[in-house]
This record gives sequence, structure tokens and C-alpha cells, in this order.
Amino acid sequence: MEGLKGIHHVTAITSSAEKNYEFFTYVLGMRLVKKTVNQDDIQTYHLFFADDEGNPGTDMTFFDFPGIPKGSHGTNEIFRTAFRVPSDEALDYWVKRLDRLGVEHKGIQDLFGKKVLPLVDFDEQQFQLISDENDHGVKAGTPWQDGPVPLEYAITGLGPLHIRVDEVDNFKMILEKIYNFKEVEKEGSFYLFEVGEGGNGGQIVVEHNKLLPQAVQGFGTVHHAAFRVEDEKVLKQWRDRYEQVRLPNSGIVDRFFFQSLYARVAPQILIELATDGPGFMGDESYETLGEKLSLPPFLESKREEIEKQVRHFDTVRSDKEFKKE
Repeated sequence: MEGLKGIHHVTAITSSAEKNYEFFTYVLGMRLVKKTVNQDDIQTYHLFFADDEGNPGTDMTFFDFPGIPKGSHGTNEIFRTAFRVPSDEALDYWVKRLDRLGVEHKGIQDLFGKKVLPLVDFDEQQFQLISDENDHGVKAGTPWQDGPVPLEYAITGLGPLHIRVDEVDNFKMILEKIYNFKEVEKEGSFYLFEVGEGGNGGQIVVEHNKLLPQAVQGFGTVHHAAFRVEDEKVLKQWRDRYEQVRLPNSGIVDRFFFQSLYARVAPQILIELATDGPGFMGDESYETLGEKLSLPPFLESKREEIEKQVRHFDTVRSDKEFKKE
């Protein structure tokens, strides 16, 4: 059976699709590659921010569930999402950029021998930038060519997930025995695991934490994380593996942009496996990605109803020129 190839995407919850779009576009300089709706809740936006072409391993996505309360961070959650930048020098640039734009951050730190820069958004969603300097492993994506960040400093994809658990031995067993992750380093209560070609694009940081209260999902928290598989044939092999180990799962779900398979492996920790294709380029041109409401074919007949339910907001960028600074 073919193994996991690395991180595919992370999906979180926001209090405002509009503010979320502004933050990722104008602050982080990531490209909105798809503006669609939650296929299971069509009154909810689902926004996909990624690299220049929406390559797998680069996209951070958001739901804006109407009326959902704010979440609280704690143990048993996917706590923080990382974004890759090319170098240590890039982090120096980002400190200045975040300061200029009034974004809260904790300064440059070290994590398993790599430079990182933790930051939060308006919802207290936890992020960090991680330097790819001397990184070997899963290939990074291509930065948004027309975005506001100089290309030599721009975000190129997803880095290691930071997951907190209170039962670390059980979670380690799941990672190693089911998903074939390997533990590669340990620092105190932090464990570093990797899969596939490894490196920043194929790693998880697991924090053993029995002191914090249980996390509560809501806006400002992660909904689920996904790992890459090559295609539907491999995804079916993983479905069979889940059945063999008796792990309850969703069965294969057609998300149009990729095929998915979901399983809850711990409280508040939902893991998706997702195929690399077909991707985001099938229904929009490169020049105008993310500028219209995109619906999969099985929802197209409901377009009029959906467009009445979701509020309109402008995501046109093809007529704008961003100053890189």
C-alpha cells in the first residue's frame, strides 16, 4: 500500500469570511484559489488559500459557520498551523511586516533546530511561519506571483502541524501503527514525527499536555487536517486499512477538487486523507482563481438558492496591482 505523501491541507473556522480574506490576502500574501461553500452546509462559505496554483500541500481553508461561538484552546486539538517561508532571512522580513501591520506575534524562536515565528489572527487562530533553510523533504510550492509579499520571502506551503494530546502513548501508536509516521526527535514534552519524504511539509509536532483543559471547537480553532495520497486507488487502499484496524470512518467522499476519507483519531482531532487531484484549476482560469463563487457540479443546480443564502463579498484581484513591500 502506498503511504502518505505529507500534509495536504488544514481547515479551520473563522468568525468572518470577509476578515479572513483580508488577512490572508493582504497580510499573509496567500492566494485565494477557491471561494465555494461547505458541501455539507451550503449557507457556509469555504475559502481556500494556497500557493500560486493551489498545489496540494499548500492550502489553508476556512469555514465561517453562522452563529458558532468562539472556541477555546487546550489539549486534544490541532493547535497550530505552520506556513513555510524560504529562509531564516525571510523570518526577519516577516517580523518587520507583522509589526508594521499590527499583527500579534511572539518573535523568532527555535523548534527542533529550525527558526519559527508564532503569530495569531483576529480570532486568535494560532499560526507560525517556519524557515525552510536547510530543509530536505517534501517540495515547497510556488509563492503567489502577483501578491503583496516579495517572492524571496513569501509563503510557499504548509509546515508542521502542532497537535496537543493528553494521552501521548496512544496517539503515538496511532501515528506509527496506522499512518506509518516515524518519530525522529524529542525535546521535553514535544515529539517530532514525519511521513513520506519528510521535512517541513511532512511533519507533525506532538505536544504531551495533561495540564490544560480540553479544547472546545469554535471559531479561532482548527476543524481538521488532511494528509496527501496520490489518487483514488490509493485512497481506497486506506479505506480498506481503516476497516482492517476497525477505525470508524466516513467512507470515500467526493469533494470534486479532491477525494476524501475522514476518521476521528482522538477527541477534537479529525484526520482527512485527500487525493492530490484533480485540484482547483478545472473550473476557473489561472488569472481569475477565487474571484467567483465556485460550485461543484452536484451543487450547480442549486446555485440560485445558494447565492441567496451566502452574503456576497468581493474577491476580485485580477484588476489590482499589489505593491510588494
